[in-house]
Amino acid sequence: MKIIFLRPCLYFIALLLTFISVKAAPIMGNDTNEVKKINRQAFDNRLTNPKQTIIQARKALALAEKLEFSKGVAEANRELGIGYYYINQPDSAIQYYLTAKKFYDDTHDLKGQSRVLNNIGNLYRETDYDQAIVYFKEALNVAKALKDDDLVATCYLNLGTAYLKKKSYTIALDDYKQSYDLFTKTKNDVLIIQCLQNLGVIYYEKHELDTAKALLLQANQRAIERDLNSTVAGTNITLVRIFLAQGQFEQAKQYYNQGQTYVDILKTDRMQHDYKFLRYEMLFKLKDYKGALENLRDIYKQDSTSYIQNESVRLTLREAGYKQNEQDQKNLQIIAQQKYSRTLFIASSIVAALLAVVIFLLVNNVNRKAKINKHLTELNEQISEQKENLNQINHHLEEIIDERTKDLQVKNKKLADYSLHLSHQIRGPIATLKGLLNLERDKLIEQEECIKLMNKCVSDIDENIIDMSGMLHESSKVKPNTKA
Repeated sequence: MKIIFLRPCLYFIALLLTFISVKAAPIMGNDTNEVKKINRQAFDNRLTNPKQTIIQARKALALAEKLEFSKGVAEANRELGIGYYYINQPDSAIQYYLTAKKFYDDTHDLKGQSRVLNNIGNLYRETDYDQAIVYFKEALNVAKALKDDDLVATCYLNLGTAYLKKKSYTIALDDYKQSYDLFTKTKNDVLIIQCLQNLGVIYYEKHELDTAKALLLQANQRAIERDLNSTVAGTNITLVRIFLAQGQFEQAKQYYNQGQTYVDILKTDRMQHDYKFLRYEMLFKLKDYKGALENLRDIYKQDSTSYIQNESVRLTLREAGYKQNEQDQKNLQIIAQQKYSRTLFIASSIVAALLAVVIFLLVNNVNRKAKINKHLTELNEQISEQKENLNQINHHLEEIIDERTKDLQVKNKKLADYSLHLSHQIRGPIATLKGLLNLERDKLIEQEECIKLMNKCVSDIDENIIDMSGMLHESSKVKPNTKA
């Protein structure tokens, strides 16, 4: 009865433990290389075709979520933020960056954290320089802790751009030079080109036009060779302004048209806006619409200041909203975790109770078996003892049988001897009697003599019988030599 109850208990415990393990440890996919590959392709397209970056990042995100690959999900969100940054949609960019940061924080991916901090800083770089610097310095500290030269160089590059916006040219120039040296060491050609462009912009702001032009032309040529559309368009803006400042109008038109071609490919609002303003600058130089351009420039600056302020506030609000939403999600997760913990506790309690029952039954069963084994052992000992006694009795009986067999053989021999003796002793007198009878019949012997001789023969026969009877009687009184 106990064994019948024990089996379903064990089956139930096995099923319950399987359920708990499935809940506690979801199955992870193994094919994550494809996610990494698509994310790399998305990143490589950021300066060439940012819309393609978004398409590929969405594909990587879907696959990473299917595989439950947290690092892949984080990187895909970061790539989506980069794509939206380059097409000038900062609201979407900040959303994806913050999502990526959460996944990097959860997986303790320091390199990913540094990268996404750089990306968030880039969003603030156009609207809130000080906030951008905070993010860039935080990213730099993480990169230095990792001793990742390429990542440190990226942080210096971004810091230089932020200080450039603040017109802190000396600090910006120092950061750019450190970035350039590190990128040269790591052989990162794409970001070396970016450094050349930024150095050219600094020298332009410092009115060192020849130095600026040389750096920008080098960056422009190398960007064209690598199909870096965004970089080509960006370098051409400063080159057009340099040519206009030096009175080289044909070259200014040439690089403006070249840059506009790349802008048409990129189709980003920010770059299109910059080229519209650049066109007014160029027309101002060529056609002398001084008053109109001055008014247009003032309006643009006013609108730009308002845009920057609104953009900064919107980004700050979006970040605060995301953090609040993240906190709400954490609270929900805590509640869900508490609920799950209670369920797990109840399940564990049930398992513990069932295990206690099983252990009790097993211990009871073991004790019962021990008692049975002890009793069987005692019975075996008794049987062994009885068997030994039987063996001794059998051996004793065999000895008795052997002795009695020998005694019978002796008696049989004596009987045979007695029979032979009797036959010999009796046959003689009987033969004499027969002879006497024959003689008497033939009247050859006197009757009186015959009777006398016959009496003698009968006496001899009687004596022999008595002797034989005495001998047999004495042999029967001899006791066999037994051990009984």
